[in-house]
Amino acid sequence: MQEIIQHFIAEIQKTTLLEYIAVFTGIISVVYSRIENVWVYPTGLINTIIYIYLSFQYHLIGEASVNFYYTVMSIYGWWLWTRKDRKEQPLVKVTSSSTNEWMQQIVFFLAFYAVIFFALTYLKKYFSGAIPWADAFASATAYTGMWLMAKKKVESWWWWIATNMASIPLYYVKGLVFTSVYYVVLLVLAIFGLLEWQRRGRATANAATFAMENT
Repeated sequence: MQEIIQHFIAEIQKTTLLEYIAVFTGIISVVYSRIENVWVYPTGLINTIIYIYLSFQYHLIGEASVNFYYTVMSIYGWWLWTRKDRKEQPLVKVTSSSTNEWMQQIVFFLAFYAVIFFALTYLKKYFSGAIPWADAFASATAYTGMWLMAKKKVESWWWWIATNMASIPLYYVKGLVFTSVYYVVLLVLAIFGLLEWQRRGRATANAATFAMENT
């Protein structure tokens, strides 16, 4: 245990300023997403751009692709979340997925997992530090979570929880210990985010039911 603690402290001391900035902007971004605030995207962009660089530096190719995807989806989500109807209300509201949408999510995840796994298996000879099965799982769940978050689906948080659980050991063994701790924080925030969006999703469903009954 003492050796583990000493190793942890030694790795924390190696943490760069860029990693600190990425971690703190990432936490801020998740806090904004929990309260459904559009600032989730500009703060998230700082986080993802830094992590693209760090992921290449530490041979986390799958995570580099995820953060590039985050960057693109953040721009899309930013646009989507700012759209309003004639009453100046957001067009996209927090809702739960139907059974059909759940099936789409699973297919989406499996497709990306397969593509990333086989790509990393091939690229492993160029990036010896890659862990194809773990990197592919963390990446594919993150791809799915980001896609669903842009659509304000409650289930996005389940995929974020899976991403965070996979990323904690993945980043630790890669030497990005502070980032590993960051994913522990994100895991806790994701659980609270899930509970909050479940509440908001029920409120949206109740409002829709009330509107139908009074038309």
